[in-house]
Amino acid sequence: MIRALVESAFQTGYLSVESEGLLHQVLATKCYQSDDLVALANLYDAVKAGKIKREGSSDRVIEFLTPYKSS
Repeated sequence: MIRALVESAFQTGYLSVESEGLLHQVLATKCYQSDDLVALANLYDAVKAGKIKREGSSDRVIEFLTPYKSS
């Protein structure tokens, strides 16, 4: 599910509030695979660089994606 949400964000250029919520739920339940973490790192980088715009205004997505950022 994480990869599908990330792929959608890259295709549309936007991360919806609904997608942010779903990502948060999946991460909270720890139901993800190692490939999902790579996708999250790419999403983090794209959001921080402004390549993907966010529908939501809070920094919640950045906060919960920070542990997955690429370094």
